[in-house]
Amino acid sequence: MAFPATRMRRLRTTPVLRDLVRETRLAAADLVMPFFVHTEPGRRPIAAMPGCERLSIDELVREAGEVHALGIPAVLLFGIPAQKDPEGSGAWDDEGIVQLAIRALKATHPDVLVIADLCLCEYTDHGHCGLLVGGEDGMARVDNDASLDLLARAAVAQARAGADIIAPSDMMDGRVGAIRAALDEDGFTHTPIMAYSAKFASAFYGPFREAAGSTPAFGDRRSYQMDPGNSDEALREAALDVQEGADVLMVKPALPYLDVLWRIKQQSGMPVAAYNVSGEYAMVKAAAAAGYLDERSTVLETLTSIRRAGADIVITYHAKDAARWLRPTP
Repeated sequence: MAFPATRMRRLRTTPVLRDLVRETRLAAADLVMPFFVHTEPGRRPIAAMPGCERLSIDELVREAGEVHALGIPAVLLFGIPAQKDPEGSGAWDDEGIVQLAIRALKATHPDVLVIADLCLCEYTDHGHCGLLVGGEDGMARVDNDASLDLLARAAVAQARAGADIIAPSDMMDGRVGAIRAALDEDGFTHTPIMAYSAKFASAFYGPFREAAGSTPAFGDRRSYQMDPGNSDEALREAALDVQEGADVLMVKPALPYLDVLWRIKQQSGMPVAAYNVSGEYAMVKAAAAAGYLDERSTVLETLTSIRRAGADIVITYHAKDAARWLRPTP
């Protein structure tokens, strides 16, 4: 029925009524907090990401405890090794920075869900996400198939350290299947894989690359990360990951790809994560610092929109602040 019999504003008249009919809810339990862990002592601020720091293992353990107390169930770990090499061997070293951090976290906070990001870019001296080989034209390229074994080795090392979820972010073809086979062979049949299924070659990763020290020494990652113009391809990527054994699918970045997030959720029916990445975070921080917008309202609206588009899990550097803002007022 049309106006005046139908008045859409009737259900917007009071805060209690608006809350009662809200279709999409955001809670701390939906969030994952990413952390950068390094081998140096203490904390090191990340200039491009105000409020975020590189943390030593003991500081990481302390932060993870605070995050869990706020109701955030999971953390995502990125490692910054003391040394790098062409293969990125620190990624699968049992005494590597992420493996040490996982063991410390699980020993101190066993109820914190630890997600281990799996890639080689933080560990290679060239900053690419796989093993390099020389082409006939003399240009080095990432060798997809040769990289799979290295990624599988790193996944097993992370699982042995106690990681609850392995999250491959490299975008090599076939890596989910290779990781699933390696985990199963080593007895980790119950360890889930959260695949970065639709990871786009995005301009929004700049602050992360400063934080993780993972900027490529040459070239870019467009030969393995996705073209921002392609959403049909993202559906194919996600479907292949499901076939290879992925348990959770991910879209990264979040805000510029909410349409992709929605399509993958509708097509797959799988649990889907979205990564609210460093550039998205830094833009809000910069605008809030300049007084152009209200940080709290902007962050909560942003995270709600990601949930509304279909994300079951939202990975965000805003997680700690958002969890505080979402707590009921005494």
